[in-house]
Amino acid sequence: MKKPFVHIKGDIFGGLTAGIVALPLALAFGVSSGLGPTAGLYGAIFLSFFAALLGGTNTQISGPTAPMTAVSMVIISVLIAANDGSVEKALPIILAVFMLAGLMQVGLGFLKLGKYIRYIPYPVVSGFMTAIGLIILITQLLPVLGYYAKEDATFVTTFKPKAEAIILSNILEEEAGEGLLVLEDFSETVSRGEAITEAQILEESQTLAAKNASGVLGALRVLPSALKHISWIEFLLALGTIFIIYGFRRITKAVPSTLVALLVMTGVAVLFVPDYRPITAIPQGFPMPKWEVFTELQLGELTPYVFTALTLSLLGAIDSLLTSVVADNMTKTRHKPNKELIGQGIGNSISAFFGGILGAGATIRTVVNINSGGKTRLSGMIAGIVLLMILLLFSNAASTIPAAVLAGILVTVGIGVMDYKGLRAIPSLPRDIKIGKLGISSEVVVMLAVMLLSTFWNLVYAVGIGLIVASLMFMKKIGDLTENQSKVSTGSKEKLWEDETAHPVLKSDKIAIKHINGPLFFGSTDGFSRLSKELPKSAETVLFRFDRMEYLDQSGLYALEDLLVDLRSENKTIYFIHLPKQPRLMMERIRLIPRLIPEQNIFRELPDLLKHIELTKK
Repeated sequence: MKKPFVHIKGDIFGGLTAGIVALPLALAFGVSSGLGPTAGLYGAIFLSFFAALLGGTNTQISGPTAPMTAVSMVIISVLIAANDGSVEKALPIILAVFMLAGLMQVGLGFLKLGKYIRYIPYPVVSGFMTAIGLIILITQLLPVLGYYAKEDATFVTTFKPKAEAIILSNILEEEAGEGLLVLEDFSETVSRGEAITEAQILEESQTLAAKNASGVLGALRVLPSALKHISWIEFLLALGTIFIIYGFRRITKAVPSTLVALLVMTGVAVLFVPDYRPITAIPQGFPMPKWEVFTELQLGELTPYVFTALTLSLLGAIDSLLTSVVADNMTKTRHKPNKELIGQGIGNSISAFFGGILGAGATIRTVVNINSGGKTRLSGMIAGIVLLMILLLFSNAASTIPAAVLAGILVTVGIGVMDYKGLRAIPSLPRDIKIGKLGISSEVVVMLAVMLLSTFWNLVYAVGIGLIVASLMFMKKIGDLTENQSKVSTGSKEKLWEDETAHPVLKSDKIAIKHINGPLFFGSTDGFSRLSKELPKSAETVLFRFDRMEYLDQSGLYALEDLLVDLRSENKTIYFIHLPKQPRLMMERIRLIPRLIPEQNIFRELPDLLKHIELTKK
């Protein structure tokens, strides 16, 4: 029986260190998401504790992460825009989507799908992670420059005509719902239209301005205005934060440079910059449940976002299990993927119920925990408790953190999350796609496609497209490889396998041997279907060797059937050698055996067949 708390000292120090490291990142991710620093802190508290308590990776520290925040940010902005730009109105549906995503993660765990995560191709992961870095970098340019679109009077003014049109449209919709809209009499409409105030138009204009400046394309769109209206105070605070993070790492890694930067630059701002912009105030006290998720939301309102929730759950699963692999490599242990998904899902659901953003296993925080002595799941629970104590005791102090400092922290996160290993490998990857005289690697195509589509279009769709393209390219490669290696051999023309060279009977031009090297599936059937044309006319007997064909799909099965029909029509004798279990079962299902190949023409080993041929000749 294992002794509980045998590693208590290391777990306490590891959890304490990881919790402190998590603080600035949690606040930064919360601000970046659009729900504020409190949401990031709540997410870190609950996910860290419950994922550690119920998960399958002993040393993993969980919380808001760059990939999860980047995707959540897009979803949150869409839902806020759909609710008149009000975070308060949109919050129930946002948290409901998050909660559903957590429950779906639990479902993935119970369905034991965790082991399949590792089959995601590296180019897709590489392109996605690099895109995450670019998204964070580009979207943080505006707060680094101290620019907020809704506060730019000139920019906001351009949206006033559209804002007024939207308000009037809303009035017409309200009147139609109330049965007040009469075509012969617009007096009520005119009256309500005249009651529209400049304050209402300004508020709607600010909402439109903020929406127009959101995301990567929005940030790039308003970047010229941001450069014209740069706030040098905010810019210098962000620049100082970045400088300390990278500079302090060169001095020592024993103390987290991110935390040092947070404390130093916050101190500088409080003491010397009285007019800096702080983050949204963090409420003191224990987090309270968001009952409005159940009381102000109908189930039908959640239905359109089921796929969105599924996407978040899958992303969280990938993010967490990749970190679990890192933890395994460092601790020489093996995580339990399905249990980890269940723990992550429960943690995310509880976090959403209290108003926290989604998260996953956090690689940097997990590494810090392990290096600081963390050995068991207690370390992750302690990290969550540390963050809770900070919330309860130091929320007022945390509320003084400059927004620019968190933006600077996120810039370093964006730089760090990009996959430089994959980018450096681009020139050296084999160029297996030819466009005229120009060659390019198929893996580079997938990586760049995922990166660009994720950055400038849609993260979810980009990954889906990347998976499809990568799968198709892989199947094309395997098909071509199988076709190229599976040649028709005759004794006088082609190289025989090693066990065939010792048999003179196989050197006859009357015998053709078909070696199938690899799976016979829909990607390799094209070349296989041309086999009958490749057989020499002198061949009276065709031997099929299946030693190296472990898999046969339906497309391959019917291609084989067509070929056998052609060979039988030419009165050729056909033999099968070393037919594996799965292909044989497929052939028996459609009665290819014994309809086209009788049982007596199937041999386990080559010598058995050769004895049969010799006896037949006699």
